[in-house]
Amino acid sequence: MSSKLSQTIRVLIVDDHPTFRMGLAALVNSQADMKVTAECGTGEQAIEVYRSGLFDVVLMDLRLPGLGGVETTLALMSRDAGAKVVVITTYDADEDVYRALQAGAKSYLLKDMSMAEIIGTIRSVHLGTSELPSVIAQRLDARLQRQGLTAREQEVLLLLVKGRSNKEIASALFISEETVKSHLKTLFGKLGVRDRTDAAISAIRHGIVHLE
Repeated sequence: MSSKLSQTIRVLIVDDHPTFRMGLAALVNSQADMKVTAECGTGEQAIEVYRSGLFDVVLMDLRLPGLGGVETTLALMSRDAGAKVVVITTYDADEDVYRALQAGAKSYLLKDMSMAEIIGTIRSVHLGTSELPSVIAQRLDARLQRQGLTAREQEVLLLLVKGRSNKEIASALFISEETVKSHLKTLFGKLGVRDRTDAAISAIRHGIVHLE
C-alpha cells in the first residue's frame, strides 16, 4: 500500500516481459533516491504483492496476461485510494490513455520515452505533481472530443471488427437485426465514419478494440 513520502521511492514493476522488466529495474535502481522493491509478471500477482508490501509508485504495463493493466489499476485503487500508478506501455491509442487515467493512473508513459522522462515522472508522481507528456495529453484531448460508446455498442463494434454480419451479430447478442442496424448507425456517428470498414479501422486505430 502507498505510504507517506519516504526518503527512498519504493517502486513496484508490473510487466510480463522479463527483459524489459530487468532493464526498467536497472534504470530505477541506478537512482540514489529509488529502489525496486518488487516485480510482477501478471496483474493478479501485482494485487497480491501490493497487499503485502509498502510501495510509493507502481509502474504498470497495459497488456498483461489475464487481468489487464487497467483492471489491475482499478483493483489497486479500490484497495488503496492513495495508490500511485504510472502506466508504461507501447500502446498510445487515445482510448487506452483515457481508460488508464479513468481507472486512476496518475500518468501514462511510452516504453520508448527517454530515461530522463521516465525517472522524472516517477519522482513527480511520488510528490503528487505529475503532468502528462505532451504526446499523451494530445491523445487524451482527442479522446475527450469523441463521444464514448455504451457497453452494447462496444460489443457490436467488436463483432463488426471480427467480420461478423448483421445477422451473426444479432444472433450472438440475442437482439434483432434492426437493433443491430440502429447500433451501427449510432456507432458510425460517434466514430465519424461512413461504413463498416472505416468503423473497424477507426476502432483499431483509436484502441477501442484490440485484436490479440
